[in-house]
Amino acid sequence: MSQRLSNRLHRLQPHLNAPAWYVAFSGGLDSTVLLHLLAGLPQRPPLTALHIHHGLQSVADTWPAHCQSLCDQLGVPLRIIRVHVENGPSLEQAARQARYRAFDGVLGSGDVLFAAQHQDDQAETVLFRLLRGAGVRGLAAMPQQRRQGQGVLARPLLDEPRSELLAYARSQGLHWIEDPSNTDTRFARNYLRREVLPVIAARWPQAAGSIARAAAHLGEAAQLLDELAEEDLAPARGSLEHSWLSVPSLALAPLQALSDSRQRNALQCWLAPLTRLPDTQHWVGWTSLRDADAAATPVWRLADGELHRAHGRIWWVSGQWSQAQPASQDWPATGEALPLLGNGEVRWQGRPLLGRAQIRYRQGGERLRLPIRGQRDLKRLLNESRLPGFVRDRLPLLFVDDRLVAVANLPLASVDGQLLWSP
Repeated sequence: MSQRLSNRLHRLQPHLNAPAWYVAFSGGLDSTVLLHLLAGLPQRPPLTALHIHHGLQSVADTWPAHCQSLCDQLGVPLRIIRVHVENGPSLEQAARQARYRAFDGVLGSGDVLFAAQHQDDQAETVLFRLLRGAGVRGLAAMPQQRRQGQGVLARPLLDEPRSELLAYARSQGLHWIEDPSNTDTRFARNYLRREVLPVIAARWPQAAGSIARAAAHLGEAAQLLDELAEEDLAPARGSLEHSWLSVPSLALAPLQALSDSRQRNALQCWLAPLTRLPDTQHWVGWTSLRDADAAATPVWRLADGELHRAHGRIWWVSGQWSQAQPASQDWPATGEALPLLGNGEVRWQGRPLLGRAQIRYRQGGERLRLPIRGQRDLKRLLNESRLPGFVRDRLPLLFVDDRLVAVANLPLASVDGQLLWSP
């Protein structure tokens, strides 16, 4: 075993108590070396190789057999997972997303997925993101490890040059797959790998290592920015008037008190788990939302959802909240929970209701009789409740014999009981 690679495996120490280990195994040089190294460890958790079949080229149909042959030699179980790659502006990105969705479906709590990216991959990633105008977080490139689904993704070879992996593979007599798509320089990363980085390395032989070190420094800077963001977000998380919504939200005033750059930094940290982040040009959407008139209800549309402003808070709206209004449903037994179509469920807490019960949704003009205030317009009552606008069309209304008798989860007293909604 290469002494250099052997020494690097000390990074595996924190993962030795994991329930299970997995290797992202394409059959190429890098993942073949990683699988061989891990399989040879005398003491480790159960190890399984995962081969993702994207179905993007006919030659790939022969790769599972090659992977199975090596896994049989090493005594490592192999799982072959076929995925569908959606069409989009970037085939590389779509394939990557499909691959990681598949990994998420496999990893259990505390499991570790090992990936074989190396130093040259890191340098390529930094250059690629630099050319796209990435900020500090983007230029930090690939971390040594991060969360992946319920488990952890680890890259134990990230500091190793590809030349070291190649030397190891040859010394061990390993055979690997050469993906013909890797030679297609129409793909941006292939162009950098085959045309740009060799020219740089001819002038600066240590360029890949230097670029990777720069990424590590930027990673430390990104960590400091995240710590600052958490400090700035703490007062904005605050108490929530409608906590039952379980919709991510922040108070606007604490954010407005920050400088523009700290606002962007805090929002990037908060939005990162929710959506793909906007580029520099699209941050004008935040300014428009932030500076709109107090009575306005502006919306900032992002890649995977929308940011709404209402009653001094900003709300992340995605998933069911951005779907069409649900259909009405009869409720034959109001003593039991009623599952709603794409809208959670409701329960009735109170005296039995006599008559035909239905869950409906706002159409306009509804009125509700309150014990003390008499008949009141529902729209006005909702305005008084400060309920965000994106919730109102999905708010369940209980009608009995075509008369509105209760509104879900709002402190609007009913003589008969209370309608409880779990969105």
